[in-house]
Amino acid sequence: MRSSSARAFIIPHTKVKSILQSQSHNQDLLQRSLAAVWHPCTQMKWHEQTPMLPIQRAEGLWLYDFDGKRYLDAVSSWWVNLFGHQEPRIKQAIIQQLDQLDHVMLAGFTHEPVIELSEALSKATGLGHCFYASDGASATEIALKMSFHFWRQQGQPQKQQFVSLKQSYHGETVGALAVTDVPLFKDTYAALLRETVQMPSPDWRLAQAGESAQDYAIRCAKEMDAYLSQHHKQIAAVIVEPLVQCAAGMAMYEPVYLELLSESCKRYQIHLIADEIAVGFGRTGALFACQQANITPDFLCLSKGISGGFLPLSVTLSTDTIYQAFYHDEMRKGFLHSHSYTGNPLACAAALASLKIFSQDDVLERNAQLQQSINHALQTWQDMPIQHLRNRGMIWAFDVQTSNTDFSRHCYQQALAKGILLRPIGNTIYWMPPYCMTQADAMFLIEKTQEVILQCA
Repeated sequence: MRSSSARAFIIPHTKVKSILQSQSHNQDLLQRSLAAVWHPCTQMKWHEQTPMLPIQRAEGLWLYDFDGKRYLDAVSSWWVNLFGHQEPRIKQAIIQQLDQLDHVMLAGFTHEPVIELSEALSKATGLGHCFYASDGASATEIALKMSFHFWRQQGQPQKQQFVSLKQSYHGETVGALAVTDVPLFKDTYAALLRETVQMPSPDWRLAQAGESAQDYAIRCAKEMDAYLSQHHKQIAAVIVEPLVQCAAGMAMYEPVYLELLSESCKRYQIHLIADEIAVGFGRTGALFACQQANITPDFLCLSKGISGGFLPLSVTLSTDTIYQAFYHDEMRKGFLHSHSYTGNPLACAAALASLKIFSQDDVLERNAQLQQSINHALQTWQDMPIQHLRNRGMIWAFDVQTSNTDFSRHCYQQALAKGILLRPIGNTIYWMPPYCMTQADAMFLIEKTQEVILQCA
């Protein structure tokens, strides 16, 4: 006769059957995905050794697989989710809009959601008209084309050069990739790209010994000013990611750089394009990062969090001066750029609901309190094998000191095993969580990340 303790380890037949069915379903999904889907930013052959993770559902901060295991979404599903998965107010806004108007082309037609969203964004940013697309790279392309075209309209066609920062990332379409400075993405396509100029990044990790982050930012701004002074007659625009260069391993810099850059651009009549695709909508602690430097760019590119993580949407806002340069009797003087789903009503409804949540829930204040709590907890990490622990708003990052040449992939796998989704950039681990994260969730993330570092470093 089995003892009671032995019986405690017997798995019911129905449970075994359920587990086997789940495993079989997972394998089927993996095989079908590998056979039919070309996944982004991925070396597909790696999945021969590292299987993808099929996700069945998501709620709040958590992703759930088909076995019921959950994973804390510490990267907001590639930086898009603001308030948690299945946020009911955004979901309801989409449903209500779906009952009225799913889509209509925005050439020759208009609708309430796109008008209301444009008015709200204009009020929030101090900029004028909104030009819509579906993704961040497209927003960058629009800003670059508008700037280039503007100077032609003004009788200055020689102003066609673009300047960006070293380590910059602005998307992977041809124009956006030209102002990107990440060799992994750019080098292969160099023959397709127009030549651009990259100036030193104000990333404070690059400061000299004894030089403060503020002083280094000022030094970089002066170097930028010197270049613009010499070449301004040929330069159409400078494009930067305000305060945080995300793909550069969450490179952070001081607002004074933006202040000085804005002054330089005005002085030399050069457009300033602020790429807030990743850092907008509260990520840096303000609704928009440019607000921390008290500047208004000529172009503002937004995407990712704009719809709360529900639907693809991007927008490029510009000044009224730029808009008026295209306002003409001749068709060819207009900005003849288009996307099929420009200003999609469902996506605009989601974005409007997302903006309302900021005021309804006092999101920025709540985030500031959570930020303070997490930073206090991280003070215990002094003996961890990391350096450059940094934070800006709801973005945290640190560089792991490791000799593991495959650290990022190893870290990703071990993190999933511990119930958290991390996606390191090289040896940089970062957190960019949804704003619904609680104190308990944050402590869980800190604890499990610490275990991963000690295991993988």
